[in-house]
Parts: sequence; C-alpha cells; structure tokens
Amino acid sequence: MQYREAIDWLFSTQMFGIKLGLDGARRLLREYLAFPAHDTTVIQVAGTNGKGSTCAMIDAIARAGGRRTGLFTSPHLVDFRERIQVSGRQIPEENCTAMLGELREICARMDPHPTFFEITLALAMRWFRQCGCELIVLETGMGGRLDATTAVPADVSVITPIGMDHMQWLGDTLEKIAAEKAGIFRHGKPAVCSPQEPAARAVLEKAANEARAPIEFLTEPLRGYHIALAGAHQQWNAALAVTALHRAGVPLNSDVVGHGLSHVSWPGRFEEIRSGVILDGAHNPHAARILAETWHERFGDHKAAMVFSAVAAKDIAGILTELAPLAAEIFICPVDTPRAVPVAEIAALLSENAPPHRCFDGFQDAFAAALASGHPVLVAGSLFLVGEARAHLTDGDFQPSAQ
Repeated sequence: MQYREAIDWLFSTQMFGIKLGLDGARRLLREYLAFPAHDTTVIQVAGTNGKGSTCAMIDAIARAGGRRTGLFTSPHLVDFRERIQVSGRQIPEENCTAMLGELREICARMDPHPTFFEITLALAMRWFRQCGCELIVLETGMGGRLDATTAVPADVSVITPIGMDHMQWLGDTLEKIAAEKAGIFRHGKPAVCSPQEPAARAVLEKAANEARAPIEFLTEPLRGYHIALAGAHQQWNAALAVTALHRAGVPLNSDVVGHGLSHVSWPGRFEEIRSGVILDGAHNPHAARILAETWHERFGDHKAAMVFSAVAAKDIAGILTELAPLAAEIFICPVDTPRAVPVAEIAALLSENAPPHRCFDGFQDAFAAALASGHPVLVAGSLFLVGEARAHLTDGDFQPSAQ
C-alpha cells in the first residue's frame, strides 16, 4: 500500500462519523498495543481556545530540556502527518503507511468500526511508544469527558479558556460545556486551568473535588520571556504550559523555558506567512475576539483586506461581529469541504454597518483581490481556509482538514 492509498483509506473512515465515548478508543488502543509505557508521562489538554498553542509550548519547552516528546494535535492544516510529531518531526510517510495498513486489518475485524479520530489516536500512540517518547502531549479533539484522548491515562490535566463552541455535541450553556471539559480530570492527578468565567470555574472546581484532583487556576501570565507566537494572550498559554510541566515533575530553568518559548511554532494562528499577510483559523467568537486584539497589537488602526469563509455549525454571525470592524473590505469565498457554507449565506450574515464585501468562487481569486487592495491581508474564519491558504502560499499539496 502506498502512502496516498493509506491516507485515502483513513479519510474514508470519516463516513463512520463522530462517536463520543471511550470504549471504542480503549479497545483499539488495546488491540494495537498503543497504550503508553508505564514510565511515560502524559499531559492532556482540553478547552475551547488556546489548546494547540499550549500543547505546542509544552512540547517545545520539554524538548528544550532534553526530553523526547510525542505531540498529538488536530486538525492538520496541509499534511495529515502534522498531527503526529516526535521531538518536532512529523511521522515519516513510510512508517505512517505501514502502520495504517496494520490498523486497517485490525479495524476490519471490529464492530463498530473505529472512527477517523480513534484510528489517528491509536496510530500516534503506537508511534510514540515505538520511538521511546518520555513525555506525550495530547490535545483533545472535542470536549473531554467522551473524547478518545481521554482513553489514554494522563498524569496532568490542563484546561485552557472555555467558551461556546461545538454546542450541538457539548451542550448549549457554559456550564454544560465546562462539565464536558472537566471530564479529563483523573483521580488524584493534578489539574491546571486558565482563568475562567465564574460559571465555568465553579463546574471545574466541583469536578476536581469529586475526582480528588488538586486543581490550580492561574492568576498571572508568564512575563519576561520572548514568545515566538503573536499576541499578549500567549503569555497566559505560556504560564499554563510551564505550570503543567512543573506538575508533571519535569525539571525546568529559565534557560530551558526561554529557549522553548522563543522557538515554539504553531502554524495558522496569527501566522505572518509573508509580510503583511496574516493567517488565523479563528472559528468561534472568543477566538475571533482574541484575533482582533492581536491584530491591533500588530497593526494598530490599519484596516485589513479580510478573506473570509466558514463551515456549518459555527457561530458565523458572532465571528463576523468580532472581525468585521477590522476590515476595509471583506472577500468571501467557499472552502473545499462538504461542510462549507455558501458564500451568499455568509454575506447575508453581515450586519448593515459592515464594510463592503465581494464574493468569489474560490480562495485564489479572493486572495488575489485582497492582495491588490493595498491593505494588509487577513485570512480568517476557518482552519479549512487557513489550510488552503498555507498550501497555496507555500506551494504545498492541499488536503482538507478534519475539524
């Protein structure tokens, strides 16, 4: 089996949909001998926004301290292998191909058939075990309580800021969503949390008490270090990363922390991929608000030529409320996924006082028009769009993300 054939098979398993629950993930991890070794430390990160950045920082700092790390994140932007990295290196194509072949045989015997995310997690965990990873960082896919990553025993639980997203799966109130995130707390194991809205904090404290998990809420961002990721909010993510590593028993000093933070990379999140061109996958109102604040930090009052798209089941109107004031003009285009929202529907969600907009048939035409405007360009609204933009701007092969 060739790499492309293996990846095509994996993506075909998306037909099995999303199945929240741990039984299938545990069974596949057990069948594929993919649980971590007893001496491996696991840090699991959940939350609505900042999960990926926090995971990347934990990984970068641990690597700076000499640890062999495994990093599991989602979604990818261009290449599936972005999701599975050992000490900063993506799983090689040949290993990915061989292991997906093994998983395909195992999955054929299982009923119900494992999901895309369960298979990807098993692939990652087996690769991390084979590579002798000392520290594994797991980003939850959605929620926490029933997310497949929670089938992996963790030593430290981390919660980033909680907001309203994935409400069709996690609930329609902040309390319900917080309860799902709190499901990653492990009995007697430490939990570290970003500052939260009072309603969310109360839920987290109650869940930690029931799990007898010592819980800590950050009160200060991490200052005094250069962070390679843009935005003042990254100081809070850095504080979360450092505290999580402390709770995991990883020895740190200022040189290790400084080196890790100055070299951390997390593409597609206020990424200036070329001068005056920003990519940010903000796909909920809270993330869009943070994006707007970071834009003002970088560009002041300069308006953007904003290339925008979105997928179904997102609060598009809420996202546009936060981002439209940044724009001199909005260039709306579709993204290459069945979940794409038609451009006319997106345009209809703009408020009466929104800046002028134009609709396009695809990203490349929309981007070319935005670039010709003379304003700094902001590509935002969907990680699918950011993935397409990165592929276009770096001459990569575009492969739709699985959000």
